[in-house]
Order: sequence, then C-alpha cells, then structure tokens
Amino acid sequence: MLLTTPTLSGGALVGRASEAARIRRFVTDPGEEGHVLVVTGGPGIGKSALVDSEVGGLREAGVRVLRAEGSETESEMAFAGLHQVLRPVLLQAPVLPQRQCDALLGAFGMAAGQAEPDQLILRVAVLGLLAHVARSRPVLIVVEDAHWVDRDSLDVLAFVARRLEGERIGLLGLVRTGAALPSFVRCCPVLDVGPLDADAAGRLLDAQPLRRAGPLRARVLDEAQGNPLALIEFARSEPGQAPWPVEPLPLADRLMQRYATRLATLPEATRQALLLAATDTAAVAGVTPDVWRPAEEAGLIDARHTAVRFCHPLIRSAVYHAAPPTLRRAAHRRCATVLRGVPDRRAWHLAAAGTGPDEAVAREMERTARQTGRRGGLVSAALALQRAADLTPDRHERARRLTLAARLAAPTEQTAWVEDLTERVRTLSDDPVLLARAALHRGQALALTPRRAAAYPLLIRTARDLASHDPGNALQALATAALICYYSGDTEQRNELRHDFLRLAAVIGPRPEPDLASLWIRTATDPSADRAGLLAGVRRLASAGTAGPQLLAATATLAWLLDENALALELFDSMGGPPGAPSPLPDGLRCVEGWACLEYGLWTRSRGVAAASARAAAQSDPPYTAAAPPALDAAVLALRGETGPARAAALRALDLVAARQNRFVTVRARWALGTAAWADGDHETAYDQFRAMFTADGDEVHYHVSRYGLADLAAAAVRIGRHESARRIVDRIAGRATGSSPRQRAQLARARALLSGGEEAEHHFRAALDEPSSQERPFSHAQTQLEYGEWLRRRLRSGRARPLLAAALETFVRLGAEPWATRARAELRAAGIRQSGSARDRLPALTPQQRQIVRLAARGLTNREIGERLQLSPRTVGSHLYRSFPKLGVTARSQLRDIVDGRATAPGPFALVEAGTGSDSGDGPQEHPA
Repeated sequence: MLLTTPTLSGGALVGRASEAARIRRFVTDPGEEGHVLVVTGGPGIGKSALVDSEVGGLREAGVRVLRAEGSETESEMAFAGLHQVLRPVLLQAPVLPQRQCDALLGAFGMAAGQAEPDQLILRVAVLGLLAHVARSRPVLIVVEDAHWVDRDSLDVLAFVARRLEGERIGLLGLVRTGAALPSFVRCCPVLDVGPLDADAAGRLLDAQPLRRAGPLRARVLDEAQGNPLALIEFARSEPGQAPWPVEPLPLADRLMQRYATRLATLPEATRQALLLAATDTAAVAGVTPDVWRPAEEAGLIDARHTAVRFCHPLIRSAVYHAAPPTLRRAAHRRCATVLRGVPDRRAWHLAAAGTGPDEAVAREMERTARQTGRRGGLVSAALALQRAADLTPDRHERARRLTLAARLAAPTEQTAWVEDLTERVRTLSDDPVLLARAALHRGQALALTPRRAAAYPLLIRTARDLASHDPGNALQALATAALICYYSGDTEQRNELRHDFLRLAAVIGPRPEPDLASLWIRTATDPSADRAGLLAGVRRLASAGTAGPQLLAATATLAWLLDENALALELFDSMGGPPGAPSPLPDGLRCVEGWACLEYGLWTRSRGVAAASARAAAQSDPPYTAAAPPALDAAVLALRGETGPARAAALRALDLVAARQNRFVTVRARWALGTAAWADGDHETAYDQFRAMFTADGDEVHYHVSRYGLADLAAAAVRIGRHESARRIVDRIAGRATGSSPRQRAQLARARALLSGGEEAEHHFRAALDEPSSQERPFSHAQTQLEYGEWLRRRLRSGRARPLLAAALETFVRLGAEPWATRARAELRAAGIRQSGSARDRLPALTPQQRQIVRLAARGLTNREIGERLQLSPRTVGSHLYRSFPKLGVTARSQLRDIVDGRATAPGPFALVEAGTGSDSGDGPQEHPA
C-alpha cells in the first residue's frame, strides 16, 4: 500500500466524483495499476483543479507532495523540472553516499563536480533520495504540463518510475490531450478528464457569482461545451444585451487582451478567415490551407478535418469580439450570401448584420420562428420572434411579436424570460386582447414553477377577460388552471374551474374533435365523470397523429388519469428523446411517466424518470427543487424493501411542499411512507400514513390519487384491529364511485374483501382479480392474489391457495419486491409447499449494489475490475460478496453464473412436503411452478 492513513479530505469538484475517486484509489491502493497514473484532458478542462482538490486532502492525510510544472520557457533547461520536484527535499541529500550526493547537487550546479555527471549515478541518487523521504511518510510526485518539462528531467523520472515497486511513492503526470506523452508516462494507466455532463455544467454555472438566466444561461452552457474554464469565463463577462445565436458570447477584458495579442501576430488574410469561421464555419469553404496554417501553428484551430474547429470554446469568442463591429457585420453579410439555401441561418445573419429597425428582415425572422417552432425548437423560435420584435418599427406589431415569443417561451421553464417579454408587451400596447394574451402566457410560465398559487387567479381572470374576444385562448387559460387545480387538489378551485368551463363552453359552442384543452379540463378536474366519453376523446386524440412531445405528453397524462396505463406508456414511448428524459410537464406531473412505469412494473425506468425530472427542475430558470421526484423515488424504494432510503426520500418530498397547495405530492409521499412501514412489519405506522391520505371525515385529501390508498389502508387496519374505522372510509368513498375505472373498482373490491367476513370476502376477492386491465398493474394484482391465497389457506383450502400464492411469489420476485416475496414464501410453506431449487429467486434479497456486484462477478470480473466499474475499493467488493453468498445459498464464486442465468434449480421450484389437511380436493402433496 502506498498510503496507510485511512482518511482523505480533499475538496470535491462539481461533476468530478468518479475522476477524484480514481485518483484516490491510485494513491491509497495502487495495486495492479502500478505507481504511475497519467491524467489527460484539453486546456481548461480541469486537470489541475482536479488534482489540486485531492492534493489538499492528501497533505492532511500525511502525504508529502512534490510538484513540478512544465513551462515552454524552461523546456530547454537541463534538469529544470527535476529541480522543481526535489527542491523541497534537497537539504536531505547528504544522507546519500557521497558520489550520489555530489552527482545530484552537481546536476543543479550546487556543488563542485564533473561537468557531465554520471547519468546512472544521478538517477540512482534521485531514486535513493525519494525512497529516503518516503520512509517517514508517503510521497506523491505531481508533474503538471509534463509535455513541456525538459527532456533530461523526463528521462530521470522515467528511470524512477520503473523502479517504484515496493516503495511508498506515486507519480502523477498531467498531459494536455493531443500532446506527445513524455517517456515516464508511456504505457501507464490513463485517466482522461472529459467535458462536464449537462447536470454538472449547470451546477457549476449556477455556482458563479454572476447569475445567468433565461436564454443566456442556455447559451453559456451550449458554447462552453462542458469546459469548466469556458463556463467560468463566460459567466464572468457582463454583456449588456445577450448576444443572438449567431454571435459568440463575449469574454472578460483580461482574456480579450491576452488573445488579441496573439491574434495581432497573424497575417491579415488569416485573421479575416478566422473571423468568418467564428461567425459561421459554413462560410469558409473556399479558404486555402496556407491561409489557415499560421492559426494552426499558433494553436488556435484544427483544420485537419473537413471543417475548421477552434481548439477551445474561448478562442472563437475572442476572434469574433476582437474584430471591430463593422467587420463583424460584414462577416454576417458574407455568411447570409453564402447561406441562401439555408433560410433560417440566413435570416439570423441578416439580423446580425443590421444597424437598426428593418421590417423586411423582421418578417423573415418571424417566418424562421414559425418553421423552428414546428420542429419543436421552442427556445430558438422564441428567440427569433424576440429578435424580430427588436427589428420591428411599428409599436403594435412589435408587441404582437413579443406576445408570440412569450407563448413559445412559456413551456421552456424560463420564467424570468417570459415575465420580461410580457412586461415589454405591457409597456408597448394598450390593446386589451393583446394584454390578456400576454397575461395568459405569463400565467402558463408561472404554472410550471412553485409560484403556481399566484398563477391560478391570474389565469382565471385572463380566461374571463378573453371569453368573448378570444374563446380559444380563454380555454387555454382554463386548461392551465386545471393543471394547477389537479396539482393542488383544492376542492374550491375545482368547483370554480368547472363552473367557469361550463359558462365558457356555452359561449364558444361545440369545439372541433379531438379537443385537447376541453378534454384536459374535464379529466383533470374529475376523471370519474363521464369516463367513457373522456376515454373515447383521448383515444381519438391518440389516433389523430398528434405531433410534438408536449401534446403527446399531455395526451399520455390524460390516459394515465383515466387509468389507461398501457395507452399512457405507449404514448410516452412514442415521444422519442433520450431514455429516462422527463416529459415536458410541470414538476408535479412530469413524473406521470414514472408513476405509470411504477404501476406497470418498470421500476428501474421509474427511478430513471425521477432522477431526470429532478435534474430538469434544478436546471429550470429560476432553478427550483421539485418535490414530486423524491416522492416517486420513495415509492419504488419502499416497494423494493429499501425502507430507510425510502423514508428519507418521502420526508424530503414532504419538506419541499406546502401541504395545502401540493396535495398530489403530499398524498404520494404518505403512501410511500405507509408502504415502507408495511415492508418493515410496522402495521401501526403504516395505518397512520395511509389514514393521512384521507381527511378526518373520511374524504379524499386529493380527489384523485387518495383513492389508490384505499385497499392498503384496509390491509393495515385489519392487521391492527381497526376494521370499523377503515370500513367507514371505504363505504364513504364507494358511495361516490360512480363512473370509476376498472383499477378503482379493483381497489374497492380488494378493500371490501379484506374488511368482510364469511363468503362475502371471497366474492370481493374474485371481483378484484377479474377486473380487466389488472395485469397492467402486476404488483397490485399480486397483492390481491397473496391476500386471497392467505384467506383460502386459513380456511383449510390450501389446494386452491397454492396457485395464487405461487403466482404472487413469481411476480414479487420478478419485480424485486422482496418483503412481499418473503411473505408469499412463508404462506406457501404454510400451505404445504417449500421452495427448494431457485437460488435466482433469492437475488432480490440482496441490496441493489450487491446484486450489481454479483452480476459482474458472475461474468468473471475480478474484485478490482468490479471496483473500477462501480467506483469501490476491491476490499469493499469482497465484503459485499462475502455477505451475499449466504443469502444466495452458494459457497463459491463459480456458482454465481448459474444463479444469475437462472440455471441453479432443483427439479422444481417447490419441493414436495407432507400432505395438507384441507378439505378441498387437490390439497395433497404437489409441485407448483412459481
């Protein structure tokens, strides 16, 4: 081991957890990787910051850190880099044999000796001195910009690097991507530091002193390309007006002066070509290689490929803004000429080339916005309309275009931007209809944020203002208000909204089918009223070929509200986009896809949606913390039996919501807490949490989702003897369950079965199992099978109980619902069947991390290889395997593959035991497949 001290306290960098862990593993346990590690990455990517963050902790942990930094100015000085490394410990050189000491000090001109020191003696002296220092505490040598260190120093370090086995010495070399690797790091393990991912880049940007909001924030993230230095520098600049998409972001004066000095040395033709490339690389197709060559030699561009590429995001900005405005406008005019066949980009370049209002260019920009909007690029389309408004001479027309820009920007979660656009409309126009439309878009933007309480009255007022002049937008205002109403679950809002909708519907008359806004209002306020009619409308909408992810997400959400889970998932799948990306809905409802996956048994995907939704909420403008994602995550964790993390996530969700304004999330979090308590066998707490989903009078806290806790409330009540309390709530809800969905009927039947006595319970169990679409909710269906099987077994009807219990067990094992699988196994044993052969069924008994380690070990990976993939130490991997073997019933690593592949089975999953004693036929000994 290189390092014996157990704790490191280096500072953490944003988005560099895996890279930092790799460096810590290299220092603490070099193992097979050896004592040398190379860190590579482009300029500004954060190599030095990463190493610095860890070195601080290493010093506190007792490591002696010796550093050198390569420099172009010292690259020809013999032993300059080696002198930097050894300078802090040269006073200990006299401990070496005299010849070695003389050779070492003589190399630095610090002692009389041969003009040319013996190279072998010098190298042995360096190794000896480092080994001596390492006897008292470990040593880490850090060589930054190793590609610029002088050759003599590199040769000595290469000699040392090959002789570190058994020494408490590590060598960390930092090399810029593309540079030739120095001799001492060749054939060594390499850690490549790449760009930050989108989440980490957003967090780094938000941590900067100057707040970047709206489209400017997106521009910074886009142009920085995940480069930390570029992010920080773009955030430091203070542009008056945010530059448009074809204009690179400006830099701070300090950097501009530095780059301007380098650019001034280039030939005029090269500077002109660079300006064109910085404006639009499509405009430089005819530039010859000899024009680019000086810029390549200066390290500014890479022209080896089909397109010119700047070597760093900051260089493009520097080239563009170093040119005077007249040359920049000329470059845009040149680009507009070249791009005649690309109308969208041509319009932007024409706009950037202008010096004042120009209605012709404004019209072209509006056409560009329409085309971009149809392709789903809402931010780009809104920016184009905003630019068109800036170019518009007429005040009313400018206000109209700003209103259209606000409409497109409203769904992008750039609330501050929408508010700015609508405020500009208010200062430009006194047209009541235009002002009401602007208010509508402001309300739509606010509805996507925690400020939805302020959005609701604004939207209701706007709908009333627009009812007689613009009924279509009035309906849109009510539809957005309905979304807020569903999220809050407020009964008064719900009644007010339905009254306004009926009044508006009478004014506007029949709407063309399919009508998304009307369907949304009716479904969100009461999914049970005219369910058949609503479902027919949703099916028409789904089959109409609705384009665009927002409309697809809204239609999928309508299907989910109506308990058509398969249709909802089909529509979510048809949206496209990256796997796990959240739907374009507000924080409370963008997790709908996750809830649908949870019900369908796709629990891993459900957690992915929760994680993506949390990231999207953090990246909104202004950033806000969504409560729905942790509530969703808590539900999955509770079902898997990970009750500690489930409770933590559910309580976090409750901490983030005001209960009266966020009943949807509150009820969901209560259900997760109740499920976690049930998994732990704490039925009293489970009852309390499920009871909190209903008011003191027995009404639903949330008029829709509370009903889905009805059966769980009944199950917990039966366990603690509170039958009557639960029965009153069930009867109260049942009295209002007209027009309910098959899922709601199954929930009600299951609750009544649990609370009933005698043969009436069997009737209700069968009704719950026979409801159509119950297979779309495998966990709920398996719960009913398990409870019905328990009921039959206790009445000595084991022969009929066994198939139900076996089917329930199979579902629980497949889903990973281990607490319920354990209960099903116990019931099967009590019914006269014991499980004997399927070790694979015991995989869910492991923690998620243990299952991951077991699967990798089954593929033949060593503990070290598993640790590299999962960012764990080999010792931790071994500990997890040690604890997993008894749970799986294995004694050797070689047995894991059969378990993971499902081959570790006895003749049948269940073995024969003594005959049951029930009165039903078929209660004798038998095998039953799970």
